[in-house]
Amino acid sequence: MAGLYIGSTTGYSGKNMIIMGLGLKLQKDGFNVGYMKPVGAMPMEIDGKLGDEDAAFVQDVLGISEDPELVSPVVVTQDFKVKAFSGNMEGLLDKIEEGYKTLSASRDVTLVAGSGSMYSGRYCNTDAISVIKQLGIKAVIIDRFQKELKYDYLMVMKEQLGDHLAGVILNDIPPHFVDEVDQLLGPALEAKGIKILGVIPHDPLMGAIKVGDLADRLGGKIISAHNKAERVVETFLIGTMQVENFMTHFRKKKNSAIIVGGDRSDVQLVALEGDCPCLVLTGNLYPNDIILTRSEVLETPIIMVREDTFTVAKKMDDILSRHKLRDAIKIKQGAELVADHLDFQHIKKELGLK
Repeated sequence: MAGLYIGSTTGYSGKNMIIMGLGLKLQKDGFNVGYMKPVGAMPMEIDGKLGDEDAAFVQDVLGISEDPELVSPVVVTQDFKVKAFSGNMEGLLDKIEEGYKTLSASRDVTLVAGSGSMYSGRYCNTDAISVIKQLGIKAVIIDRFQKELKYDYLMVMKEQLGDHLAGVILNDIPPHFVDEVDQLLGPALEAKGIKILGVIPHDPLMGAIKVGDLADRLGGKIISAHNKAERVVETFLIGTMQVENFMTHFRKKKNSAIIVGGDRSDVQLVALEGDCPCLVLTGNLYPNDIILTRSEVLETPIIMVREDTFTVAKKMDDILSRHKLRDAIKIKQGAELVADHLDFQHIKKELGLK
């Protein structure tokens, strides 16, 4: 009946990846694993009941099937927000505790998924800190590298959670930052009593997206090589510079979608011949016949969008950093990253699992 809360310093930090990786590894080790997401942020009807989309997906991966109203006793809808902000929501923590007791009763360990950051839900007393203390369980906090790590945040969490904090996981760490983590930040956190349970390196595949999905998210349409919409985009490059400069950058960035004005046929042709996964043409401008023909011959899709290049680039940045983990290949890769880089022995020790 051990419980482990998995939270994070911000949203889109890799909670689902860590939970699925943890769950699959613990199942492989012979443990009966349960799952709960107390506060659902993605409302979804499941068998006539209100549940959470993320929770349903994670349960499917882990081979778990439980009552969605027990798994996510609190689901944030517009109606819920109105009542909560009006002060008409009480007893939510008790409802979460009842669900947890029911779900965890027959399990060796129950993984409890956070939603958003550790403070999300404070307006209705369902924030991570309140839930962890109410359930009396251990917690792991994920901090994803986004220009820097939020070490101050982690230290505050240690002060607020005390012995409830089993440790932290540093996620998506780029190669150039590994030494700083190992030699400076890691020892500084450990000196404050914060155990580092794992340092997961940046993996381009985890943020990748299929061309077809990218077109949908950008609100654009694929106008050529439709049969190659399954190609994968890992990053992007803006083609506003001179061709010579563009070629220098392009050679260094594989699997990059090229965002370029619809009137820049010179850059478009170089990108096509260089085997980019797709072109994203901005300004709602159709390419010329030569570009369209080469696109079909080389089987490189072209996405056409209305917005200007700057707006599309900003959208792309958001999409690639906040893309949901859904593809089977990513789940497998994510599970391997977790299995290879987490200190499972320490986690099991904290949970009293043998």
